[in-house]
Amino acid sequence: MRVLIVENEIYLAQSIASKLSEFGYSCEIATHTFEALRDDKYDVVLLSTSFGANEFYKVIQNHKNSIIILLISYISSDTVLNPIKAGVSDYIQKPFMIEELIRKIKFFESFKRYETLNETYRIMLESAMLSYKPSNLDLKKIKLPLIISSSKIQISDGFVFAYAQDSGLNCKIVDAKTLFDIKDLLPKSFIYVRNIDELSLEAGEELLDCLRSVPTIIHSKNEHTGYNFMVLNHSRTTTMTDILSIDEYVKQMILLYQDILPDTEISKKLGISRKSIWERRKKHDIYRQK
Repeated sequence: MRVLIVENEIYLAQSIASKLSEFGYSCEIATHTFEALRDDKYDVVLLSTSFGANEFYKVIQNHKNSIIILLISYISSDTVLNPIKAGVSDYIQKPFMIEELIRKIKFFESFKRYETLNETYRIMLESAMLSYKPSNLDLKKIKLPLIISSSKIQISDGFVFAYAQDSGLNCKIVDAKTLFDIKDLLPKSFIYVRNIDELSLEAGEELLDCLRSVPTIIHSKNEHTGYNFMVLNHSRTTTMTDILSIDEYVKQMILLYQDILPDTEISKKLGISRKSIWERRKKHDIYRQK
């Protein structure tokens, strides 16, 4: 990882660089803020608060996509609160142990990695669920616990995904055939249970009884006492309130029909080449299920 140390106390900066290099970090030192305003990209920026406010905030803005950890002498609004509002990740107070600094770096390194993964998965999910998202359904009126019945599990998945987005609740997806502890459910969350119909009648009834008092959505073809019940119908016709651009229309058609028709047939009906279909998949991050 590349680390930029922005510190006017040269001996302190050299000491930090020397210790971090022992742990495999590649360090550079800037004793003036103008040296830190180059276009070079760094994974981590260690920024001293001893510089003037104007130049100090320019460094923060220039490295807004990096992990920025402040090197502070004392805690105040100017040294901690305001910089964090401006985009700083964290702070560490001088003097400090190098192990504590490394712990903070590793924490934010993991956080950024998971943040990127989370955004990637969100885009993939939205693409996969778009054609199964329920239309003309008021999700605010949904009451849990709820059993949903549908001809395809993907229709139920689309409903649950839309409900989680609309309600702002976290969704914990579980397989009924796998053991899970409802005590692990976090606040502001609900459980989505799949494959309950693959259990024996007795095991299914027992699980339903256990989950009756828990915020739960269950995919099943059968009703059960204490649960609301809803049958989901899926229509592949899209409701469009606005005129779509040609590019957006083609994107929608690919999403709607890629699981039904081969690319040859889709390209023929749309009057475009198979290569054009592939290019649009790449452009819009559309992933075809194998």
